[in-house]
Amino acid sequence: MIRLYNSKNLAVEEFKPIKEGEVSMYVCGPTVYNYAHIGNARPMIVFDVLKRLFEAEGYKVTYVSNFTDVDDKIINKAIEEGTTENDVAERYIDAYQEVRRQLNTELPDITPRVTETMDGIIRFVDDLVKTGHAYEVNGDVYFSVDSVPTYGEISHQRMDKLEAGARIEENDQKRNPYDFALWKKTDKGIKWGSPWGEGRPGWHTECVVMINNNLGEKIDIHGGGMDLRFPHHENEAAQQEALHHNSLANYWVHNAMVNINGDKMSKSLGNVLWAKDVVAQLGTNLTRWLMSSVHYRKELNFSDETIETARKELDRVLLPLRQADIKAALAGAAFSDAYDAEAYRAFLDQMDDDMNTPNAYAVIFETVKKLNQALRVREIDFENVGKLRNAVEKMLTILGITVEKPEVTDEDRETFRLWNAAKAEKDFASADKYRAVLSERGLL
Repeated sequence: MIRLYNSKNLAVEEFKPIKEGEVSMYVCGPTVYNYAHIGNARPMIVFDVLKRLFEAEGYKVTYVSNFTDVDDKIINKAIEEGTTENDVAERYIDAYQEVRRQLNTELPDITPRVTETMDGIIRFVDDLVKTGHAYEVNGDVYFSVDSVPTYGEISHQRMDKLEAGARIEENDQKRNPYDFALWKKTDKGIKWGSPWGEGRPGWHTECVVMINNNLGEKIDIHGGGMDLRFPHHENEAAQQEALHHNSLANYWVHNAMVNINGDKMSKSLGNVLWAKDVVAQLGTNLTRWLMSSVHYRKELNFSDETIETARKELDRVLLPLRQADIKAALAGAAFSDAYDAEAYRAFLDQMDDDMNTPNAYAVIFETVKKLNQALRVREIDFENVGKLRNAVEKMLTILGITVEKPEVTDEDRETFRLWNAAKAEKDFASADKYRAVLSERGLL
């Protein structure tokens, strides 16, 4: 039984799918005007792990994550570079997808783009205007937050005490300062014709339409970073409630932010880490291990200390697996696909509890401890070693961490045989020579 923290209800709840055995999940994607930073990488990993967990528990998952390829920042970058908005968007979409691959994530099943959804967005806005939930002023269209009594239910904030500094556009055209743009009149950059004149859509409408188009009017899980909870997700939910009279998602799941050396990551502090650079420096496995080392709802800190701690922990896990593979290969033993079901189930139980990765890591360490003990005996029980080793690998697979199999050649096996024979004959000079060869090959 998988349980998830639902931001809407402020509680960990049992997951009950809309359709038995299936999961529909939408995660807000990037506005593609720059490279993905390490903060963008966290939801990539968090929701990739969640997808893998659902699949491990037998669910079929349809995972959708969009690309916002229409935005002032994209338009300004295109003007600055003397190119088109499409060229800018394509460049960073390709870069974003490459980071996903570098992080060993399972790519989303569907990646809709705003520019490909424009007809549906315009119809959606028009329907909101016609039903009285939106109004037009001089070519701009605004959603009336007063028209939806449930406004504030996602972020749990009263209208008169909403977060200061949130992305609120204030101007004299609005009836309420918290009314938000559905359509923006513009004479700069890319634009489309509409019943209100040429312009482009507002940010908050785009995701609602892409969800409806690709997953239906109600989905199981809507995910994203905590910074999207207000106003973006709040505004999405309000529009869906206004037009379709239902909650957009049953579960709203948000991951916490990433800090750098204890400080919030920001351009003003000059501490932005690009995801591609982090992966190049740390490698895929270490990056993912570090990203999952704290609970997804807690802030994650990148520092030399946390990186080194994660490195030691991962070595503590991967080295015994390598040792097990080498010892089995040198002994001519072959592991079956069998695994320690009890250990694997214990890991899943912790992951099922709102993706409690710290507790799941504890299960990995305990299983590795048993594996180390099984490898230290004189007569190794390779059947038991194989089960423990395979259980750990299955756990790591859910975390998106790959286990590389060491290469052991026939020549290595012969050197190993000669080493054992020399030891048995107390020919220590020869034994030392063979040991040095095996050590140089990384097999001891």
